[in-house]
Amino acid sequence: MSFTSLELSAPILKAIEMCGYTQPTEIQSQAIPRALAGRDLIATAQTGTGKTAAFVLPALQRIGIPPSRRGKGPRVLVLTPTRELANQVSDAVRTYGRFMRIRSGAILGGVPYYEQQRLLSQPVDLVVATPGRLIDHLERGRVDFSRLELLVLDEADRMLDMGFSEAVQTITAATPADRQTLLFTATWDRAMETLAKRLLKEPERIAIAGKQRTLETIEQRLHTADDMQHKSKMLHRLIADTAMTKAIIFSSTKRHADQLARELAEQGHAAEALHGDMTQGARNRAITKMRRGNVRLLVATDVAARGLDVSGITHVINYDLPKNAEDYVHRIGRTGRAGASGIAISFVSGREIDSLQRIERYIGKSLPRHVLPGLEPQSGRRRQSSYRGAGTGMQGRREAWRR
Repeated sequence: MSFTSLELSAPILKAIEMCGYTQPTEIQSQAIPRALAGRDLIATAQTGTGKTAAFVLPALQRIGIPPSRRGKGPRVLVLTPTRELANQVSDAVRTYGRFMRIRSGAILGGVPYYEQQRLLSQPVDLVVATPGRLIDHLERGRVDFSRLELLVLDEADRMLDMGFSEAVQTITAATPADRQTLLFTATWDRAMETLAKRLLKEPERIAIAGKQRTLETIEQRLHTADDMQHKSKMLHRLIADTAMTKAIIFSSTKRHADQLARELAEQGHAAEALHGDMTQGARNRAITKMRRGNVRLLVATDVAARGLDVSGITHVINYDLPKNAEDYVHRIGRTGRAGASGIAISFVSGREIDSLQRIERYIGKSLPRHVLPGLEPQSGRRRQSSYRGAGTGMQGRREAWRR
């Protein structure tokens, strides 16, 4: 299948061709025709499957048709859980809509209100928003949804995890009942099913097995760490490798991300932090620096696990393992993108063995163990022998770690 067979408009096809794309991904080939047909849709797809274009392209196609209702409010609303993901969607709108005359903008935290008020006071075709900031404008009567035709919930599971369930319901209640709704999620559970029943009308279901596909181009490595000092020594050995041209180092806390980025910068590395306590301007500057090659090491919290799209990331280092197994896949998915290869390195201490077990169950395999010469974990031989004595599988590992 080619993009031309999807019956997209000439300006959109021209933009796609300029990007160098010829064939849609699986999620795109399944979602775009259904969306163009006006059907409500539930699409389960992991990061790296091309899901952003799967809803941006149909949205742009709709905007290319004259509206049926008069007004100045948006015809398309895309809700995302984070500012980074909102910016990524906005970039996709500009990229694929470069040959169209459309007005779009973003409503998100960390940006002055007056700029967003100006956007909402004029005719606008497409708005990308995070729930919290959009609710602020909605409660102040600044948003007109009377001519909204299409609502997209991107990474809806993440929005629920972040506590936006009530905000999403308030926003959707203010939109026309006859709107089309597209719901994209990486996971499916009872909470997602309840949300879908409330918001969608006879939706079609698409499920893309993208988890393993996302991991295919990524070499995964696991390093056992005795403690934080041991992690620090291994990190400094790894980042000395000149093959590591761009890397994201994931930390579990904002404070530690700041501290680690500062230490790396003081040692002469081009390093920056990225986390939720930074202003939007500071976050954008850090990301821009990495895109331009001015930053080699980005020390981030899980705010960068989803929605951060920077080309050429060669390595992802999990300094701290995520507690959520899905976040592991999203983290390492920052490398190995667009057909490129990547390396994902994870440190695991005894306190993180439960997180490791959840991750390995989720991805369906054990992470290959690696050792850096001269930085072997203390009592490493005893641990390996205790693995053999404790039996095989996850339970054996857990028992061995506890000895």
